[in-house]
Amino acid sequence: MKLKIGYFADGPWSHKTFEKLIKDKDIEILFICGRNNSKDKILKDYAKLHNIDFLTHKNINSNQFINIIKKYNYDLLVSMSFNQIFKKKIINSSKYKIINCHAGELPFYRGRNILNWVLINDEKKFGISVHYVDENIDSGDIISQKVFKVTDRDNYNTLLNKSYKECASILYDTICKFKKGLVKARKQKSIHPYGSYCPKRKVGDEIINWNQSSRDIFNFVRAICKPGPMARAFINKKEMKINKTEYLKNAPAYKCTIGTILWKSKNHFFVKTKDSFIKIIDYEFDKNIKVGDTFEV
Repeated sequence: MKLKIGYFADGPWSHKTFEKLIKDKDIEILFICGRNNSKDKILKDYAKLHNIDFLTHKNINSNQFINIIKKYNYDLLVSMSFNQIFKKKIINSSKYKIINCHAGELPFYRGRNILNWVLINDEKKFGISVHYVDENIDSGDIISQKVFKVTDRDNYNTLLNKSYKECASILYDTICKFKKGLVKARKQKSIHPYGSYCPKRKVGDEIINWNQSSRDIFNFVRAICKPGPMARAFINKKEMKINKTEYLKNAPAYKCTIGTILWKSKNHFFVKTKDSFIKIIDYEFDKNIKVGDTFEV
């Protein structure tokens, strides 16, 4: 018997998982539900190519939508980068309920923009978890989890690319457990009674606080580098976008005006931080800068 699934999905995370699922003759994707007003042309093209119904709806918990999908007679619903919260009725509409893949080491780092927060917090590892969906955010029982090392060479782009690949692998392997009847889950409270939650980052959160340590600024910049919004700073009321810095472990600590440009060359410059100074090596700015200029703090 084939495992019949409905796939709630969006973006590169979901594409790589789809590519694995569609090759498995023991799994049948009955429908794909994209985000409402989805702009994911790749996912739509995949659905068309493989003759799979592509759905969208502004409220997937409505009776109208649930009545539409019930006709597919699915065994399992799968969520990968979907943006609506599932409620009890749709969760219980499936034999095996709903599972979700989350790029965070649950029960910690629930919520949004996890890879950014992992780097901002100077973590030495990050996790990917597949869990059952309940009516709260990323709080369901954990089925699968894998942890990966984070080094100073990592940034938002490297973690994002690793997550695209590893989320697909872990989610596919977890779905295969349902084929074999080998599904075991662990309650998040058995790991930690509270865990942690991260809010969505918003416009304005990308502005550098030069009153932080050099290490904190290094982590902040790499956490939102391209393809993120990039860190921002202002000098003489003009905005500079900063994409990469270098953390100088042995930079001397001394007191002077924070945010001051201490030295510059054609391709980089140094800025005074709370505890030492940091090297700016990739930035966008359409004005000349000079030693002694000071960023707004």
